[in-house]
Amino acid sequence: MISLDELKASISRKTILISIMFANNVVGTIQPVKEIGQIAKERNILFHTDAVQAVGSVPIDVKEYNIDLLSLSGHKIYAPKGIGALFIRNGTHIEPLIHGGSQESGMRSGTENVAGIVGLGKAIEIATKNIHHNNKKIKFLRDRFVNEVLNKIPDTRLNGHPTERLPGYANISFKYVKGKILSSILNDKGIYVSTNSACSCASSYASYVLQAMRLPEEIIFSSIRFTFGDKNTENDIDIVVNTLSETVDKIRKGNFARKIYA
Repeated sequence: MISLDELKASISRKTILISIMFANNVVGTIQPVKEIGQIAKERNILFHTDAVQAVGSVPIDVKEYNIDLLSLSGHKIYAPKGIGALFIRNGTHIEPLIHGGSQESGMRSGTENVAGIVGLGKAIEIATKNIHHNNKKIKFLRDRFVNEVLNKIPDTRLNGHPTERLPGYANISFKYVKGKILSSILNDKGIYVSTNSACSCASSYASYVLQAMRLPEEIIFSSIRFTFGDKNTENDIDIVVNTLSETVDKIRKGNFARKIYA
């Protein structure tokens, strides 16, 4: 989670924009967006938030949070892939990146993806309509998963903020286990997890998020990101926990990596 004091200290007379991710895509930590928006408003600075991970997972009020710009992506809320949106508060001037036609209020020229737009609108409607019910279910599954993993598997730790995080996120480190090996084995068993964000899952470099949290190397390279949705069940949790416990135990006994490197 960012430091509000550091944010304030970094603002100068030349600052025109503050851009903060609403919720982190590696550990799920939710930033103090309302407080950030207030800081931006008091200093007459535009405030943008990347809410790709947050939309549909937590309630967002752009007026209450003083958000001027908000970007989102449809694939995170079961909309068609390849569609996204940018909220622009009235009176906020943005220079288009694609010029030519007058589509999308002159903000983005080119034929609109009508099917994607309709799918995104319907997905947001469904997600926001049931957000509290879905969050309650997802949070219950996540908490049960985290508690069982931490209690059943030795030398594990939960990464990220303990309470201020998305309901469906759990980033866990398994000491003496290389995350790439564990994720590969789990994926082969039909349990799809990752060692990083989807944007950089092919990278062999350490997660810059976990590095910024100043975690030790053996924790960073043994971390796995688990995410849960409203279609998951308690039976899914049982299967994942049991498979995970057996797999971690086998890897450790095989002494694959006592000292972990990238």
